[in-house]
Amino acid sequence: MIIDLDKKLKQTIDTIKPPYLVQDVFNTFIKLFPEDWKKHKIAYSKFSRSKQFGKTIPLPKPEVSLKKDIGIWLKKQYEKNNSI
Repeated sequence: MIIDLDKKLKQTIDTIKPPYLVQDVFNTFIKLFPEDWKKHKIAYSKFSRSKQFGKTIPLPKPEVSLKKDIGIWLKKQYEKNNSI
C-alpha cells in the first residue's frame, strides 16, 4: 500500500500530457516516486515469503496491483470531471 497514493497520482498526471494511459502513468510514477515503488515491492516480497507451506494466498504482483490502482483512480477522475 502506498501512502497518499491519490495525491501522488495527481502529481504524476500533472507532469504528463493527456491522454493518460495506465502504462504511461505507471512509468512516470516509478520515476517520480522511486522510494514508494521500492517499499511497495518490498511489502509484496515480505508477504510472499511469510506464507505457510502449502497455503496459497492470491496476491497480485506489485506491477499488477499498482496498475490496477492507477486504472481505478483514472476512471474516478474521468467520471468526476464528466459528471452532469
